[in-house]
Amino acid sequence: MSDQVTIDPAKLADTEYTPPMAQAIPLGIQHVLAMFAGNVTVPLLIALAAGGPQLITPLVQIALLAAGVATLIQTIGIGPIGSRLPVVQGTSFAYLGILIGALKSGATLAAVFGASLVGGIFQMILGYFIPQVRKFIPPLVSGVVVMTIGFTLLPVGIKYSAGCGAYPAPFCKAGFGSLSNWGMALLVIIVTLLIRRYGKGIWSAASIFFGLVIGYIVAFPLDMVNGKALAKIGASKWFGFPDQHFGLDFTSPAAVGLIGLMIIMAFITTIETVGDISGITMGGANREPTDKELKGGIMADGLGSAVVALFGGLPNTSYSQNVGLVSYTKIMSRHVVTIGAIFLILAGLIPKLAAVIAALPEPVLGGAAVVMFGMIASAGMKLVGQSGFSTRNMLIVAVSMGLGLGLWQVHQLARAAGFGPIPPSDFVDWSIPLFVSGIVVSGVVAALLNAFMTDEE
Repeated sequence: MSDQVTIDPAKLADTEYTPPMAQAIPLGIQHVLAMFAGNVTVPLLIALAAGGPQLITPLVQIALLAAGVATLIQTIGIGPIGSRLPVVQGTSFAYLGILIGALKSGATLAAVFGASLVGGIFQMILGYFIPQVRKFIPPLVSGVVVMTIGFTLLPVGIKYSAGCGAYPAPFCKAGFGSLSNWGMALLVIIVTLLIRRYGKGIWSAASIFFGLVIGYIVAFPLDMVNGKALAKIGASKWFGFPDQHFGLDFTSPAAVGLIGLMIIMAFITTIETVGDISGITMGGANREPTDKELKGGIMADGLGSAVVALFGGLPNTSYSQNVGLVSYTKIMSRHVVTIGAIFLILAGLIPKLAAVIAALPEPVLGGAAVVMFGMIASAGMKLVGQSGFSTRNMLIVAVSMGLGLGLWQVHQLARAAGFGPIPPSDFVDWSIPLFVSGIVVSGVVAALLNAFMTDEE
């Protein structure tokens, strides 16, 4: 392979490194492919909860544009806002349960976007003060958060590999778990690892991208590409802006209630973003993030959610899928992710391009996801290892991850009766952020135990 397409190993950890376009484009598209399914799944489900299929196209289109704009805020930055790291933003799954519950209870999309705007501004304020509270989030705590992120995402990768990642189990197709689905996912994993092992330069760095492309191609003659998805490609426009405006509501009872929940979610999203940024710097550059990077990254997280809410975009957050990708490629260039952000914006403006990506078979994506999500957990292990493997540290990891992952796996507890004076129905709504994702439980417990458990003599 020629020198022009060989990545200089000495520059891999440099966030300012600008690879040649022949390398940067597939690396950027690789980041988009990693997060695309998750980014469009959330607005799809919100659209169905808010009124029906007619809302899917504008909400998905806005979600793609929003992810691109929010990612540019992270990678390019605006003054002190932005981590200037390869952080990819996307529509957050963490808000899904709250928003669907609110919409089914009569809230409007205008209330959702108004509350999102307030929650984003509140997270910006939290981000400004993150250097002052960082001592409570040392590598041991952030490592627990990153590991929890990886472990909670892995089942999603397995579900995609089995043929049903985007919908709850009752809506999975009859082929869920079939040998053809598992075989396709395994093919993608094997191709990815072979290219990573024997490829050079861009082939090795973008091995997940090439694994996805090869899997996509192989899926066509096997009739694994959904016919309806192919029809949508033909029917989609080449160019078009979102054609719907939803407005903002801050004052209705539903909006006021959502604002309170969004403020709670700002804390949760901040913990996740600290974990994601720590996972990126540790996985890609073998270091902890600086105070400036954490402050800018969390403020960008909040600003992204606030800005996109003005245009009908759902809350955005850093995407853990891409943390695994950075850990896998070891490429820390923020310019690569900037190209990915531009591609997301183009996908939002070119519905036909978005339809081509949306037609990617779930088992193909699942094979790549298993590799990436596993790499997230590995990056968390590396962070924990920095603190040493004393009995104290291992006890903190054991209790925090035991509670976080345990409660997450048995989320039906949120619907149990009791819990003192709190009515069960209210408890369900309030507890959704805790039980849908074990990340906040693991992070908070690890931080408390780290603060109160003295070091061993």
